[in-house]
Amino acid sequence: MKLTNKIGVIVDSFGVGVREGLKNAAEVGAEGVQIYAVSGEMDPATLSTTDRKELKAYIDSMGLEIAALCGDLGGYGFQDATVNREKVAKSKQILDLALDLGTNIVTTHIGIVPEESHPYYQPMLEACAELAAYAAERNAYFAIETGPETALHLKTFLDKLSSRGVAVNFDPANFVMVTGDDPVQGVYTLKDHIVHTHVKDGLKFHDFVDPIAIYGFLGHKGMSHEEISDMAAAGEAFREVPLGEGSVKFDDFFAALSEIGYTGYLTIEREVGDNPKADIHRAVEFIKKFR
Repeated sequence: MKLTNKIGVIVDSFGVGVREGLKNAAEVGAEGVQIYAVSGEMDPATLSTTDRKELKAYIDSMGLEIAALCGDLGGYGFQDATVNREKVAKSKQILDLALDLGTNIVTTHIGIVPEESHPYYQPMLEACAELAAYAAERNAYFAIETGPETALHLKTFLDKLSSRGVAVNFDPANFVMVTGDDPVQGVYTLKDHIVHTHVKDGLKFHDFVDPIAIYGFLGHKGMSHEEISDMAAAGEAFREVPLGEGSVKFDDFFAALSEIGYTGYLTIEREVGDNPKADIHRAVEFIKKFR
């Protein structure tokens, strides 16, 4: 098995801003990038048509392309019906920006998907149904990042939607570090829904890791990327580690992606570490060994 997928990196992982992060991405050998587009310099509400064209031209000039945008809105995802109208509207703005920049994928966390009988289930389903319809009309995807629930539970939720506009951003390390679900089997379970991947590795130190403690839940704390990064670095219950040093079996993971016919990006995510550029460069070289 030889990989033919392009390699991407998350620009924000470098921690140096978008323009400098794009330079770093090119220097480590990436072919594409993913960028957070919720606030700050990438907020779609502040990027004019001219700004978007200039940014796309700059990215093109570096020999890169946009693999996806990240549209995580934090908090409780779409569990809270009282704020879903605003969050859905913001998500649509991010997708419109993605299309302007040349990609049709926005990755996001929607919150922990509870059991169908739970009162938060229906608001989540309704919000995702609206987003799925909006994306499908544009031949695009909102890709839910794996991690808070098992692959089978996520598939059951997705199968209730009437279109494929809400899909999956598959992160194997999140399965390893949180639910303990087998990421290789997860690829086969979610094979009809995967449109993007994060390539990351990790270790789990406790038999049970509570997803609510990591991803939040309405009535408890909300989700915070900063807190998740701190937990992944501290390594009390789980730890993010460089590729090949954790529990993800990448030979089997890449083989599974190849077998299901996945041709999209393998996007490196590095949320911890004192020298992210060096770590990301090593990750690029790690993936290239499978080509």
